[in-house]
Amino acid sequence: MRYLKNEFPIAAALIVLGLGFALEHGAVEQGGIMLWGLLGVILTAIIGVAFRIAHHAEVLAVRFGEPYGTLILTLAAVSVEVVILVVLMMGEPNPTLARDTVFAAVMFDINGILGLAAIVGGLKHGQTKYNISSANSFVAMLLVAIGIGMFIPDFVPDEQWQIYSIFSVLTMAVMYAAFLRLQTVEHRTFFEYSSSTEDEAHDEAHSPNALHVGMMLGAIVLVGLLSEVLSVLLDAGLAGSDLPKAIPAVLVALISASPEILTALRAAQNNRMQTTVNIALGASLATVLLTLPVIEAIALFTGERIVMALTPVQGGMLLLTFLTVMNNLHDGETNAIEGISHFVLFAAFIALVGMGLF
Repeated sequence: MRYLKNEFPIAAALIVLGLGFALEHGAVEQGGIMLWGLLGVILTAIIGVAFRIAHHAEVLAVRFGEPYGTLILTLAAVSVEVVILVVLMMGEPNPTLARDTVFAAVMFDINGILGLAAIVGGLKHGQTKYNISSANSFVAMLLVAIGIGMFIPDFVPDEQWQIYSIFSVLTMAVMYAAFLRLQTVEHRTFFEYSSSTEDEAHDEAHSPNALHVGMMLGAIVLVGLLSEVLSVLLDAGLAGSDLPKAIPAVLVALISASPEILTALRAAQNNRMQTTVNIALGASLATVLLTLPVIEAIALFTGERIVMALTPVQGGMLLLTFLTVMNNLHDGETNAIEGISHFVLFAAFIALVGMGLF
């Protein structure tokens, strides 16, 4: 029991889940404060559970070390994202939800997390160092993955979308498997950087690994159940309103990125920019290479095409983002000025969401 005393967010989420199932129909009928209030409580509960998932992933990450640690953190975050996304897609039809979620996740990861962490690390340490080979590898894979998954589909005719979807799913699966192998074996040193600062000890020395794995899996199931209530409330709240239609996508990206933000900021404060780069770029790559194939597979199963092609605004934002990241992450050092450039792009993304332009 002593290992479970810190699981208050999960216990609270279970209570919220019960309340959510009991009150959702009344909240939908009444609307207004009751609907948005319950939605806020559900969203807070999901974020709390996401933090506990990230905590257990961090404990395992410390034990396994880099680069396996970052892979565990990334896969845990992507699992949360995929579960919520799939549940939301089962609600009101929204053919662009998957595309908008992946785009929002990349904006959060590269411009939000990396930008803010570079500012924090730069203000405290001046220049923070990382392995340039990791940045180059991540960016190269991201460009190809986004091109295959979100750019080329714009040119695929409707009568051939299933053929291309199969190609896309297989290609991305092979890409991620190859990258995973190279990241952990042949090119493992690309994603490591020796620093005088010791890694943070999030480890709970005597807790068994099986406990953390079990808590992670159970918490991911809980996120899925909470997401069912969230989906009903979101559909009701957005129906007939003037609110931006991208809100569900942004919320999914926010939930997924929330634990990563704190982990990346702690790493930046402790002059471990390599961990920040691994988290920010690794999360983006995992989102594209893992989330997109799952969504494409669902589309193939249902026989209904999902819109993955980028809008002109999204394409322009991604172009600016990659031009900026390639310019900033080219020398193995980053600073607060480079962080500001990314965070300004993140602010532009938020502004576009608020104006309903993406």
